[in-house]
Amino acid sequence: MRTRTRALGALGALTVAAVGAAAPAGAATASAARDHPATLRVATFNTSLNRSAPGELVADLASGTDRQARAVAAIIRTTAPDVVLLNEFDHDDAGEAVDLFRQRYLEADDAADGSPAVDYPYAYAAPVNTGVPSGHDLNHDGAVGGPDDAWGFGAFPGQYGMVVLSRYPIAEDEVRTFQHFRWRDMPGALLPDDPATSQPADWYAPEVLDELPLSSKSHWDVPVEVGSTTVHVLAAHPTPPTFDGAEDRNGRRNHDEIRFWADYVAGEREGAYIYDDAGRPGGLARGERFVVVGDYNADPLDGDSTDGAIDQLLDSPRLRDPGPTSRGAVEAAATQRGANVTHRGDAALDTADFADTPGPGNLRVDYVLPSRNLPVRDAGVFWPMADEPGSELTGQYPFPSSDHRLVWADLHVPGLR
Repeated sequence: MRTRTRALGALGALTVAAVGAAAPAGAATASAARDHPATLRVATFNTSLNRSAPGELVADLASGTDRQARAVAAIIRTTAPDVVLLNEFDHDDAGEAVDLFRQRYLEADDAADGSPAVDYPYAYAAPVNTGVPSGHDLNHDGAVGGPDDAWGFGAFPGQYGMVVLSRYPIAEDEVRTFQHFRWRDMPGALLPDDPATSQPADWYAPEVLDELPLSSKSHWDVPVEVGSTTVHVLAAHPTPPTFDGAEDRNGRRNHDEIRFWADYVAGEREGAYIYDDAGRPGGLARGERFVVVGDYNADPLDGDSTDGAIDQLLDSPRLRDPGPTSRGAVEAAATQRGANVTHRGDAALDTADFADTPGPGNLRVDYVLPSRNLPVRDAGVFWPMADEPGSELTGQYPFPSSDHRLVWADLHVPGLR
């Protein structure tokens, strides 16, 4: 299954229930009410709806009462994005999990928190590299098999997958996927060195590099038709830059997975080397409107990512950074302390609540980065303070929903009324 699209006809305007007092632009609390209704709200959310075996997510969602899924859905219902990328949502070829989540959690009118139902008649999902056996000893532990020897870390094909949900039609015939683009085909790729040798880029044998994809999950260009305007949703979920050794294979791959989108949107010269899974060459044409979304596992100043990894996007002249913030993130860093005390970045920008001692602390890793020709009207992170409505949906470890927070941006799209 490459797409799961369910056309339900024209949609009316969705109403958004404001929870708590409205926050100033870029400083969202539990509320995500729209000050600019004629906008496109785009969001990304690492939902942590991954399970340990194939079929488990479908089984958990089937009843409509899974507590984690209900909390995740309540966050989406409260913020009501028009387009949302869900990371760490296990993929199944039949699309059952996507349909169950939409029908029994997002569209259901019996939410315990009273949040209004949201309807996403369009969805895109496709296979990912996580859990796909490589047949090689990728981690050099002397054995072949297991999650670390898959093309992307995972216990089974589709674990940690992703899905795009949309209120607006998806141009299915124009979707481009890059699941199989080979890492070595990127000019100047940061292929890892083997610390035991003196040869560069020799951690992986030539026969491995003949197959090794760049993307640990996939990269998708999903065009969404917003009225008469096409907005390209550029979705990905690069590997965490950790869980490796001195060769830094994951850190280097994370860097280049991020670089891929920077080159894709930069122009014809920078993106000339790119080819998609259908064999079509090149990057995104200049003048197109797009939004880069996803959990990129890279903070600009803190954490373990390769220096400058996320700056490849943040500093791109083709993109703008809305700088979404929350007061809940500031409160969490101050109360949890640990690694947060030594962070150089602004805690208000954090989007993930990671372990503090030991651990990297809370980081900014989830992004909604629109093109320069999509003006930003507002942006925020759904991270309420402990005494605000909605905090029961985020909480602290063990989290009722996810260790990541939903990040959203309201964008002006020409002709949208």
